[in-house]
Amino acid sequence: MDSRKFLRSWGSEYSDDGKVRFRLWAPGQVGIKLRLAGDERVMNDAGGGWFELEATGVSPGAGYQFVLADGTAVPDPASRAQKADVNGPSLVVDPGRYEWKNIRWQGRPWEETVVYEMHFGTFTPEGTFQAAIAKLPYLAGLGITMLEVMPVSQFGGSRGWGYDGVLLYAPHSAYGTPDDFKAFVDAAHGHGLSVVLDIVLNHFGPEGNYLPLLAPAFFHQERMTPWGPAIAYDVDAVRRYITEAPLYWLTEYRLDGLRFDAIDQINDPSARHVLTEIAERIRTEIQHRPVHLTTEDSRNVIFLHPREEDGSAPLFTAEWNDDFHNAVHVFATGEKHAYYEDFAERPERHVARTLAEGFAYQGELSKHAGEPRGVKSTAQPPVAFVDFIQNHDQTGNRAHGERLIELAGADRTRVLLAALLCSPHIPLLFMGEEYGETNPFLFFTDFHGELAKAVREGRRKEFAGHHGHDGEDIPDPNDEKTFAASKLDWHKPQSEQGKRWLALTQQLLALRQKHIVPLLATAGGEAGRVLKTAEGFIAVSWAFPDGTLSLALNIGDTPQPLPDMPGETLFAWPRPSDDLPQNSFIVRLAQGETKR
Repeated sequence: MDSRKFLRSWGSEYSDDGKVRFRLWAPGQVGIKLRLAGDERVMNDAGGGWFELEATGVSPGAGYQFVLADGTAVPDPASRAQKADVNGPSLVVDPGRYEWKNIRWQGRPWEETVVYEMHFGTFTPEGTFQAAIAKLPYLAGLGITMLEVMPVSQFGGSRGWGYDGVLLYAPHSAYGTPDDFKAFVDAAHGHGLSVVLDIVLNHFGPEGNYLPLLAPAFFHQERMTPWGPAIAYDVDAVRRYITEAPLYWLTEYRLDGLRFDAIDQINDPSARHVLTEIAERIRTEIQHRPVHLTTEDSRNVIFLHPREEDGSAPLFTAEWNDDFHNAVHVFATGEKHAYYEDFAERPERHVARTLAEGFAYQGELSKHAGEPRGVKSTAQPPVAFVDFIQNHDQTGNRAHGERLIELAGADRTRVLLAALLCSPHIPLLFMGEEYGETNPFLFFTDFHGELAKAVREGRRKEFAGHHGHDGEDIPDPNDEKTFAASKLDWHKPQSEQGKRWLALTQQLLALRQKHIVPLLATAGGEAGRVLKTAEGFIAVSWAFPDGTLSLALNIGDTPQPLPDMPGETLFAWPRPSDDLPQNSFIVRLAQGETKR
């Protein structure tokens, strides 16, 4: 796309003749001034609550703010970059100045995907886009094919997960500049790695959100989400802000896809749902390379993930499969509190069903929710599900941020990792998982004053009396030590234990690319079948046009005989056996056309 066109309805844009157009929707204000290079100019009323102004001689990097009638200066809600924090000046950015190096990059097909979820602030000691570039050869050599970066939109403070962003179009200044983020994406492409961004379209964070002041109509006050009033997706100016953001990130930063956070909280009364519009626009406007769109949705629905006859996805590509994680977690740890109660009875059956059919709950009554949850998912191909045994949410939303290896032990975790990477579903690793990281991933923020107090007390109240916690022992999210404790320890991959974990991960990923990925491009629905379950034991198979894949694992105390699993043994841990002892795994492949 031509970066000199007005691609966005909101914000600052360079035109072909070098002018910069500033545009803001502020129906809650009677007048707006633009503060630019020390001068203030009255913006033109363009009707419908829009204010516009064109300026000449504006250099890239110039700071600007919008000044309200009472003198309050606010950042641009569509800022491409901030000078410093979320409350200060926005910066004019010329997106055409970055010179892309890997211009031949055409992306990777979805079936090859192995996702590596990472958080820039804790991925390296420096916590920046530039510092992360140095780790790309390591990830590519390991067998990772896709980096899924947690949200980078500017949020309050310098530390946070990113899900409380308020300037949806601006990479967080603590991580680096827009060009730094482009350099990261560019370098990743040079190593054969796709990059997708986790994007939050369901709410705005509590600090630096001036939209209620500028445009009260941006939100439906009568409808609430867990984070406050619902966004008014059915209002034209709001809809433009929301729908243009995904395309902006995909085109301006040449990203390979997006992960849409908690879409069950995107309540749009419009005849054409905003998510459908976003997906259709992306598919229409970006056709020269694959774009992968995944969703997080607690409802267990499939209407946003249809498949064409050729297996392509006209809307969203795949769904994060929380059911798989939750079933595995109960299976491995025995924890049964909160939403885990839905998986407490015979967890091995839930694990097996998610592997064979997609969701564990396909319309059954959820004890935790008190109502039926989910729809039938057996017709979905295995690649319509992104599976994980841990991620930022399920680790960081624990009181002390423990990883699975700390909760279930290394032996069990190793077996579950093997199942994750040898399943025909799309696997996701959380950063550090590949070498057995034991450092926690805690919930951390960088708020101050009353907001910091509210977050701290809310966190303590949430866990008071929970598994022996008194609330006071919960790490303070605003303490910088909480953030520091969540950083990866890059000495561990060099330890003997770390080297063994890395070797196992690399072996499994090589096996996956050689033997399993070739089965997936033509894999359709109704492929999976549960062969056997017992306490601590599962065996599942999938019949594909080019072969039958089977796997079994045992984390129980009793050795288990294998059911009929024909074919070549691709991998076994700790050794091949027809009776699986405790903490063991096997995967087999019978090649050739199969019929069900």
